[in-house]
Amino acid sequence: MALGLSLPADVVLYLLLPMYASQFGVTLAEAGMLLAANRLVRIAGYGHVARFYARHGDRLTCTIAVLAAAACGLGYATLSGFWALLPLRLTWGLCFAALNLSTQALATADPVGAARRNGRSRAFIAMGPVLALPLGALLAHWSGPRAIFGILAVFSLLAWFVTRRLPAAPHPVGKPTRRFKWPNSLDSWSFMEGLALDGLFIVGLSYLGKDLMPGGAVIVAGVLMALRYLAEILLSPAGGHMAERFGAERLLVGLSLVTAVALVGFGLGWLWSCAALIVVLRALQLPLLPPIVARRTPGPERVQALAARSVWRDIGAGTGPLMAGLLLPVASPPWIYGVAALLLAASALACGWNAAPATDAPRTAN
Repeated sequence: MALGLSLPADVVLYLLLPMYASQFGVTLAEAGMLLAANRLVRIAGYGHVARFYARHGDRLTCTIAVLAAAACGLGYATLSGFWALLPLRLTWGLCFAALNLSTQALATADPVGAARRNGRSRAFIAMGPVLALPLGALLAHWSGPRAIFGILAVFSLLAWFVTRRLPAAPHPVGKPTRRFKWPNSLDSWSFMEGLALDGLFIVGLSYLGKDLMPGGAVIVAGVLMALRYLAEILLSPAGGHMAERFGAERLLVGLSLVTAVALVGFGLGWLWSCAALIVVLRALQLPLLPPIVARRTPGPERVQALAARSVWRDIGAGTGPLMAGLLLPVASPPWIYGVAALLLAASALACGWNAAPATDAPRTAN
């Protein structure tokens, strides 16, 4: 719930900053860099956040995170210019890392029912963006892009009352490991999921569909982004229940293969039907990875392993928009999304082949 109250300011910034870049005192290119900064800092900082979280526990870590997130929201409402906004984006990246890690660690503390609990938590987290995106779009349309962030900063402060109820005990710290390691099958899948669904798909939907959404751009975009999170509310719990019944790894492979087919159709021009299918499939897949990680990496190394998967997803999600910006103007969409679909399917099959705990040794996020 703390993440659900703190996340909307970041989500609404993704909607408004590119459309109102001049009112924030930045160029469109600088806006893109600001939106990527929170992911880039997580790539470098997730390991440090994980160690702080393990030493100090959920209550202190999440309290610091929600207070800093509120300060970021206030900054979005009042500050202008690239160099004024950049520290806010970097700070938010670390806040999200802490809140997301706590959410996953608490949901997977008991392996029994972990997928179901993780699905419920994803639904709670998505409620904030579902409400904030249409509201932010309407306020921006009528009064400019700044006012909504002041409102959302207040909601981030309310999350402090939630963090006071979290456990204060530290978590066991795993033994030190080598700093750099080759990615395992779950790392590869996390990377491809971020690259294909959080990067290429989102940018491609805007780029390829811009001629099909005339007028009222900010409101239309806000509603579409809200529908993505609404799918998480409705379908992530279902994904968790399906994982408990059929097995998380088997479900991950099956849903990823269907997603790969939908990506091919998206590239071939079946834009809206395949986009709707991808949104549904993404929501069903969200609760699957943490319980798989918890099963393959039991004990003190679980926190670091969860952080590592998040790092690889961030790397993919940061790479995807850059690739889309370079490739979409010059390359054929069927080729772009066909290759992405092939790589996603291959990484999912690798997760199924390496389902035994011993085949995927724990990795660190550092």
